[in-house]
Amino acid sequence: MTLDQELNIARRKAAKPMLWISMVSMTMMFAGLVSAYVISSNREDWVSFELPTALVTSTVLIIISSITVHAALLAAKKQKNNISSILLVITLFLGIGFVVSQVNGFAELREAGLFFTGPKSLISSSMLMVIVFTHLLHIFAALIVLIVMTIRQLLGKYNNGNTLGFELGSIFWHFLDLLWIILFLFFYFNT
Repeated sequence: MTLDQELNIARRKAAKPMLWISMVSMTMMFAGLVSAYVISSNREDWVSFELPTALVTSTVLIIISSITVHAALLAAKKQKNNISSILLVITLFLGIGFVVSQVNGFAELREAGLFFTGPKSLISSSMLMVIVFTHLLHIFAALIVLIVMTIRQLLGKYNNGNTLGFELGSIFWHFLDLLWIILFLFFYFNT
């Protein structure tokens, strides 16, 4: 076995544990943000409000996208490249729809008189926006991963059992999906 082959095997063995470590650190960051939200909710100036309906829409979109990315991975493992490519493109559009819906949620908050900063801002709306925006930043990273996955799938790079990159991207997408569902449910019951 050549040195390049040994390095490739070592990289493959390290890839999933490194992803899991990064997801644990992201979870800790969001736990800190949610803790700050909970602590801030005890302030005298805390004002509750209804969640924007666009956040419900975005939740549905990201759940469907998790299903399509999983189906795309299964198709790739069965060498059904056309089906996998179509499902990845659908996942990408659902992810973009999620972002658009989240932005619409910010607009709904502004229309309701809830702002991030300024004299009319509330700590409750500011905290919500910080957490949602932070999740959106991670979604942007995941969308880049989805674009790379889609391009690699279209080029036929995921073949003969070589689906590690596809698996890692899917795990990351599922993680962000689950994270959003937890955040949404938290906000739904605590705003």
